[in-house]
Amino acid sequence: MRTNFYSVPLKPGSIVEARVHSSVVEFRQDGVRVAQHERSYERSRQILDLEHYLDVLERKPGALRGSKPLAEWRAQGRWPASYDRLWDLMTGKQGRHGGARAMVAVIRMGQEFGHAKLEASVVEALHLGCTDVAAIRHLLMTDQLQHAAQQTIEIGVLAAYERPLPTMIEYNQLLSIGMNGGQA
Repeated sequence: MRTNFYSVPLKPGSIVEARVHSSVVEFRQDGVRVAQHERSYERSRQILDLEHYLDVLERKPGALRGSKPLAEWRAQGRWPASYDRLWDLMTGKQGRHGGARAMVAVIRMGQEFGHAKLEASVVEALHLGCTDVAAIRHLLMTDQLQHAAQQTIEIGVLAAYERPLPTMIEYNQLLSIGMNGGQA
């Protein structure tokens, strides 16, 4: 544990408490868990989580492409090929920095909605030809946007007051009179 470096989503110099368990290393600040990593028994390793660097990458988006946390996500299989396709398309439309910044926003949505759901939404967005971050968010939220269909209510005795819908025949006749210069 003491020879490895683990990332936490805090500013440099922050004081954290590390709790070492047999399979995980947990980091706490003021008693609140801020990060957890699978424990590495190797020496001099850097165990980095890309999500811990999103605040920095929003300010310096150019650092994303060659970052060690991204390389680690790729090695762990957490960065699917669909993310690369999306990123390439975003870069083509928004430029290198704009595309990287948009990709950071997409990655951040994984924390909110879950990574499996994010990956499925990215695949769907690519299938639809869409590369906008807001559209991907919309795809992530579709289950929340669907409303239950309204059921009809039996009105019982009020049916006696039901009247036929009005027709527009007379109105249409007035329009034809106006178009003919007042002649029918």
